[in-house]
This record gives sequence, structure tokens and C-alpha cells, in this order.
Amino acid sequence: MAVTAALVKELRELSGAGMVDCKNALTEADGNIEKAIELLREKGMAAAVKKAGRIASEGLCQAYIDESGKTAVVVEVNSETDFVAKNAEFRSFVDAVARQAAASSSKDMEGLYAEKYLEDPSLTLREALNGKILTIGENLNARRFERFSGDGSTTFVSYIHAGGKVAVILELAGPAGEALTEAGKNLAMQIAAMNPLFVDRESVPEEFIQKEREILTQAALNENAQSDKPKPEKVVRENIVEGRLSKELKNFCLLEQEYVKDGAMTVAAYLKSVDGTAKALRFARFETGEGLEKKGENFAEEVSKLTS
Repeated sequence: MAVTAALVKELRELSGAGMVDCKNALTEADGNIEKAIELLREKGMAAAVKKAGRIASEGLCQAYIDESGKTAVVVEVNSETDFVAKNAEFRSFVDAVARQAAASSSKDMEGLYAEKYLEDPSLTLREALNGKILTIGENLNARRFERFSGDGSTTFVSYIHAGGKVAVILELAGPAGEALTEAGKNLAMQIAAMNPLFVDRESVPEEFIQKEREILTQAALNENAQSDKPKPEKVVRENIVEGRLSKELKNFCLLEQEYVKDGAMTVAAYLKSVDGTAKALRFARFETGEGLEKKGENFAEEVSKLTS
């Protein structure tokens, strides 16, 4: 069977092995992909295949600002265990992914994976990741990144919490200097701790508000129906629901939150006290394993395995 470019590409995607290795394996296997995978595994070139199904929900988040100060990125790279997340080789790779994302023009992980790896241009980032899977011995996944680019007129600040469990980047407008940078650090810590979703009320999408209103309305109507003294539906909708929605939006919006270092003021008031012209423009907050399935442990199954 002829070894076509399409076959080589398919094997490369399945195994993570290099292009030449895939072509040689297919030639030896007479074009049979399953046999070629076996050959690669026998040669230690496709160990990543065996690990690809494992849940990778631990890992690290990293924030990085380039030397020009005009680009900030936050990335998440996952591992299977927290132990590997503390591994020096893994941490170094996460740093490299952050630098790659900062230098890149790709808009998503698919594009970033296909780029030449800055640390070793003979590899793509995907191939470099598969190499780390082989050497570290766990399934790894460069999951996501977000990049902010400026023109030099704004200030970027980053913050890493708990050794990489949470990473934040923040862009501020205002007179550059130590005062603004310190304020940015304090706001980034606030974002890490309180997990706001938006900068201010004006930046909340109308669809988000409507969805929250629907959820709160249904909950309030259910509560009202079960009450010994139910209120008119109009009162529930216009007073109770809107009051709860306003309270929720305060929690969702960074500038409306209570400032964690001084509960007597809001974040907006704190920022104004630093400099009346300072503004928080945008932020990104990544938390390791956010939204991913966690590996579950079944005690009964573990005991059964040990005693069988």
C-alpha cells in the first residue's frame, strides 16, 4: 500500500511522533496505521498514545509580560497529578508555552500547537508537548491561553497565586509608575481571590443580565409559591428579583466589589484614591483545572483491586 502524505499526517496526529518517524513506520508497516502505531510504540516514539486518555486536570497557570511591556498572556498547562505540576521540567515547559503565546499571532490553541516551538524550531509546539509526555510520563495538555496586546500607553500587571493554581493579567490606564503598578498588583490579587467576571456594570453583556434575571425570577417565584404569605407576582419580579440581581452584579463586577484589603471601600474607590485618572481596562483570570473533570477515586474499587 502506498504511503501518502495524508496517511503520514493521520499517523502523526494519532501518535504525536515526528513526520519522518511516521513515514518510516508506515513504510515498514506497508501503510497499515495500526501496525505503524505498534512499531512506533515498540521504538518508544508513541508512548504519548497510551497516555492520551488519562485525565489531565492538575497542572499550572502562568502569567507573563514580555520585555516590551506591551503584551501580556496567561496560559494553562495541565498534568495528571499535582506532583508533576511541581516538577522543574514541567514548570520550565509551562514558562516556554507562555513565552510562545506572547510572541505568537495565533488566536487559539490549534494555531499555537502548529507553530514552530521557540525553544527548538525543529519541533512544533505539539511535538514538543508530546516529547514532554514521553519524558515526564504523564498525559499533559496545553489547554488555553489569553493574550492582551497594547501600544505602550497602558500598564500590564500579572499575579500568580498559590504557586500557579491561579494566574491573573490586568491592563490599566493611567500615569505609569510605581503607584499604578502597586495598585495593579492589589487589583490582580483581588481578582484572584474574588473571581469577578467583568470590570464594571457597563461591560456586562445584556444576554448575561437577562439569563441571570430569568434564573433569579424562577427561584423567587418558587420560593413565593411555597410561602405562607405569598406576595403579588409583580412585587416579586420588580422588587425581590431586581434587588437580588443588583447584589449579584456587585459581586460579578470588579469595581463594585468590596476591596479585600479595606472592606470600608469598593475597588473603584480604592483605585480612585491611588489616582483619579486610573482605570482598570480588562483582565483575565485562569484557575487550574477550571471546568475540567477531576479524576475520581473509588475507595471500594481500590480495596477490591488490592484484595482480588
